[in-house]
Amino acid sequence: MGSGSEAWYRIPVGRHRVEEAIQRSRFVTTVAHAPSVDAAQEFIAEMREEFPDATHNCWAFVAGPPGDSARIGMSDDGEPHGTAGMPMLTTLLHGGVGEIVAVVTRYYGGVKLGTGGLTRAYSSGVKLALANLPTVERVERAELAVTFGYADVDGFRRIVDEFRVLVRDERYDSAVTYLCGVPVPCLERFREAVTNLTRGSALFNAASSRTDLPATDSGA
Repeated sequence: MGSGSEAWYRIPVGRHRVEEAIQRSRFVTTVAHAPSVDAAQEFIAEMREEFPDATHNCWAFVAGPPGDSARIGMSDDGEPHGTAGMPMLTTLLHGGVGEIVAVVTRYYGGVKLGTGGLTRAYSSGVKLALANLPTVERVERAELAVTFGYADVDGFRRIVDEFRVLVRDERYDSAVTYLCGVPVPCLERFREAVTNLTRGSALFNAASSRTDLPATDSGA
């Protein structure tokens, strides 16, 4: 996966929970934002504390961009090997959402599902959670101060809209300076567009990058 797509992807907002009853077993799937392996493990521990009487608390996480296997984890938590954690992880890796952890809590209902049935049940819970999961766009932005003449303000604002740039501050003096948060995948094209607009007169002063994430968290 290229660096551009890694800088711009969907992540969960807060926590989200769904339930299914399959052959008298109750499956509770809870997913949350996991920006790191530590965050994923903390969430898994919380779910174990919330459901201490469950037959199983199986889990999987992808603590990075969608489909990225650099920081992943999974556990069958006592289910037959490969019937819970792996199908959950596979579903997450192909779900199009990054930085995500899922715990599927099972209360056994007395009917054995078999290995195929378990695999389908655990992957189904994650798919169901992903189907209506609230997400937000995670955007890595380069902080860039852009200074240019007043005559180009209207054109600059059109470029800002085109490249989905956040204007964090505006300063007006002998020239105008905009402090911008530019999506990293668009940075070079943004600079080129502004340079063309201002006929090469714009000045750029780069600062450190930052990632815009959701500001609030909602309950499960």
